[in-house]
Amino acid sequence: MNTIKIKGMSCQHCVASTTQALQGLDGINNVVVDLDKGEAHYEGNVSLDTIKAAIKKIGFEVE
Repeated sequence: MNTIKIKGMSCQHCVASTTQALQGLDGINNVVVDLDKGEAHYEGNVSLDTIKAAIKKIGFEVE
């Protein structure tokens, strides 16, 4: 399972938005977003740049 650190999430709506954005990428599966740790865990072989772009598009920063 891969992990990416995300800055700016503060509520369950943020978790839902991030989950939806990542699940919308072809090749990403089993997305779990941890609000307390500021992390998203996922399976798949999608480039980090693609993942960062999807997260930035919804208004969050990637560490």
